[in-house]
Amino acid sequence: MKVLLLYPLFPKSYWSFEKTLALLDIKAMLPPLGLVTVAAILPQEWEFKLVDRNVRYVSEQEWQWADLVILSGMIVQKEDMINQVKEAKSRGKAVAVGGPYATALPNDLTSIGTDYLILDEGEITLPLFVEAVNRGEKTGIFRSNGERPDVTFTPIPRFDLLEFKYYAEMSVQFSRGCPFQCEFCDIIVLYGRKPRTKTPAQLIAELEKLYELGWRRSIFMVDDNFIGNKRNVKLFLQELKPWMQEHNYPFSFATEASVDLAKEQELMDLMVQCNFGAVFLGIETPDETSLKLTQKFQNTRDSLSDAVYTITKTGLRVMAGFIIGFDGEKSGAGERIIRFVEQTSIPTALFSMLQALPDTALWHRLEKEGRLRSKSANINQTTLMNFVPTRPLEEIAREYVDAFYQLYDPVCFLERTYRHFRILGQATYPKKGKNAKKPFNPVILRSLLIICWRQGVLRETRWKFWLNLISMWYHNPGGLSSYLAVCAQIEHFVEYREIVKQEIEAQVREFLQEENKLEQSKSLAA
Repeated sequence: MKVLLLYPLFPKSYWSFEKTLALLDIKAMLPPLGLVTVAAILPQEWEFKLVDRNVRYVSEQEWQWADLVILSGMIVQKEDMINQVKEAKSRGKAVAVGGPYATALPNDLTSIGTDYLILDEGEITLPLFVEAVNRGEKTGIFRSNGERPDVTFTPIPRFDLLEFKYYAEMSVQFSRGCPFQCEFCDIIVLYGRKPRTKTPAQLIAELEKLYELGWRRSIFMVDDNFIGNKRNVKLFLQELKPWMQEHNYPFSFATEASVDLAKEQELMDLMVQCNFGAVFLGIETPDETSLKLTQKFQNTRDSLSDAVYTITKTGLRVMAGFIIGFDGEKSGAGERIIRFVEQTSIPTALFSMLQALPDTALWHRLEKEGRLRSKSANINQTTLMNFVPTRPLEEIAREYVDAFYQLYDPVCFLERTYRHFRILGQATYPKKGKNAKKPFNPVILRSLLIICWRQGVLRETRWKFWLNLISMWYHNPGGLSSYLAVCAQIEHFVEYREIVKQEIEAQVREFLQEENKLEQSKSLAA
């Protein structure tokens, strides 16, 4: 069996970083970990080719070579996934689809002729699919019926199928699931509330494979809550630490965690000692009433600003997610988020309008209340809410656009980044692996010169850029390369904030026109 593994395009989004990655001749932030894991679970006597459409197109030879096309992706990749299914079917290929999008909205894909739906977690449903193929079945839907796999049996992903040169980071996964019950989150729907972890030896074997294949840069732990099982993650870090020392710290790491990480000093210290450099926190909103309503109680037990400071001063750069549009939210939510981000000096603040994702508790509640505007959802930052909020939609959209625009003003972003790295410079544990000699890289030098030219000469940031750079050199020289890497993110956000403004404002105009037409129809009917 010749299998073409196909990863659909992402639209331009907060995390796509096209302009920033272009400075380094890199095409995408992360590879499709799900597909290389699928390739490891499927029979190894099958042949595999993988094409990530975010880095290159499928060649005609690859289309002709394949007996079977397997796609996986998220809801945000919906448009290109549908297009690629149609493309494969037009060429007479058998098509199988899995992943979060297919699991959440399977009817979208059956309606366009998908042959096989491999839903839920692949460790359970991929063997069912293989058995069906071996029996000669031409179609099928494979579900786990609520069963959760033991991930300690998940094989090492087929990293060898990836084209490393195209990616900014590699990705691995230690755990699945999250112990919390946030109303809007689909992670607990997909993976459950009991975090399941791999063994330390198992994940270190994955890192060893990446090392053998020549990877020497950043790795993102894609766990939705890395500390969901604190006991197991500590055991893993305790074994990772000597491995990193023995290999001269070949990787830096980043991950996602709940904000209660701030109460785990031993855990944070272990992370820094293992060369974790950044962590993404789901803060969502500084409004405690909204946090309680959406059942994100873990964010209400302690001061959020104190938690951010504690994590930062330990040596972990904080990225954070924020949402506007919760039920009962009062006017000025956008301004309150801006104040919080500025107060805590978080450089990278993901900001979105709330979406009711399929099958979440929020989705079911809003459906029962008759408030869903659409039963599909898109978690991109350029999409209006898909439900009727408790305050005017146009008011929320205006606050969202204004706040997004202000958060990514080049001067504001540069200042937050500088303040954040000054706090990072107070960390007890310096970053590791700085003694390893690295070959001269002309691409990095060119990127540095472009950043200095744009931010230090062309833009209004020019004076701040040089003053901050000199101060960083003096106060935190070890963090200088990371500091400049974060500064480079504004090359993406300067353009992306314009896209957010234009697309949201266009959707609001369309929404108001529809509302006016509806009101006129009601008046005529009366």
